Amino acid sequence: MPTIQAFRGLRYDLGHVGSLSDVIAPPYDVIDDALQDELYKKHPANVIRLELNRPEPGDDPDDAVQGSNRYSRAASFFKNWKREGVLMTESAPAIYVYHQVFEYGGQTFTRRGFMCRTRLERFGEGKIYPHEQTHASAKEDRLRLTKACKANLSQIFGLFPDPENEAQNLLEAAIVGKTPLEAVDHLGVVHRMWPVIDERVIGAVAAVMDPKPVFVADGHHRYETACNYRDWLIEQNGPLPDDHPANFVLMMCVGMSDPGLIVLPTHRLFEGPAPMTSEELIAKLGDNFKTRLAGEGPDLAHTVWDELAVEGEQNILGFYARKDDRWVVARLTPAGQQRMGQLAADQSEDWRGLGVAILHRLVVENLLGGKAWPKPTYVHLVEEVVEGLESDKFPLAALVMPATIEHIRAVSEHGERMPQKSTYFYPKLLSGLVFHSLE
Repeated sequence: MPTIQAFRGLRYDLGHVGSLSDVIAPPYDVIDDALQDELYKKHPANVIRLELNRPEPGDDPDDAVQGSNRYSRAASFFKNWKREGVLMTESAPAIYVYHQVFEYGGQTFTRRGFMCRTRLERFGEGKIYPHEQTHASAKEDRLRLTKACKANLSQIFGLFPDPENEAQNLLEAAIVGKTPLEAVDHLGVVHRMWPVIDERVIGAVAAVMDPKPVFVADGHHRYETACNYRDWLIEQNGPLPDDHPANFVLMMCVGMSDPGLIVLPTHRLFEGPAPMTSEELIAKLGDNFKTRLAGEGPDLAHTVWDELAVEGEQNILGFYARKDDRWVVARLTPAGQQRMGQLAADQSEDWRGLGVAILHRLVVENLLGGKAWPKPTYVHLVEEVVEGLESDKFPLAALVMPATIEHIRAVSEHGERMPQKSTYFYPKLLSGLVFHSLE
């Protein structure tokens, strides 16, 4: 893994803000207008004013060098909160242990990791691997915010191999008996954080991490933005000192063997296709899939998903055809595998075996002719699939297995990017626990 370091984080002074729960927020890219308004009302120093400041009447253009817009307002809030003591600087360089306690499928999980700063390296040039595509507009938005605030306001989510959880266990021993900072988010997830400033512990963790690769699970846009910001600074001011904070990015590191690390599925609800019956769908799938009718009604999504989950295979998909209200379970055949190989000959076998790749490259784009369909609605819970189908809005739905941690590692090491929405790591990491200043 690239160099990791402790750093003197900026974080909320609870003497000023009261409850940490009132000032945190989920990542910017999962916040809709309603949640944005709710967070604005929750506390005048909620991190939403930095991460996703809302447009105001009379704003100058987002790319204006001077004037007032959502980026300049975020910078003003950040500057004022530091000056007023709303934000405090850690007394010594720290690594921040971070636990998330949550429920899923009737079980309680605790995902454990730690936040540090990690030396930047461009994807493809070292041991930091991406697995998703990025989009220019999102990176431009984050770059403007970074230039304005001169800080990492939220952390990259990185995974690393550590079969014995050695790095995390060193930190867990250091926080025994210590009281955490705690926040509860809008979904009821409990977030706990402990700063660890013991230099011996920090050194031992850094030594364990040094030879390991890291795979970006979430935050690809922000990671590439951090690289772009560093390069922009160099263009403006010349070479940076080796220890300049802009050579690093705030990262949450989670061991790939952590028992609380789960990946949720991302099912698809399609608006684009013309309504078809289950028999018409089966005919279009042809000999690429072995199919069977599973029953009818939106509620049957639960039964179909249970079957897919028990199988646990990437090559099984569940489809709902609105025209006759029936479900089809489809298993890829050798003929379908061969066809997939032809359609994605430039991709690795690992990539071609992903359920989402089979769904989109083979089924949607090829067999159903849906390249021009609008982007599907993505949902994670089967109940959300049922609710969507009951709305009569979607003529087609697909249940698909999530990619596993090992799929992420294999595809990333091939230098490939997974299809969009291949993974969903739940819960999301909070923004507002700690900031990494780039000054």
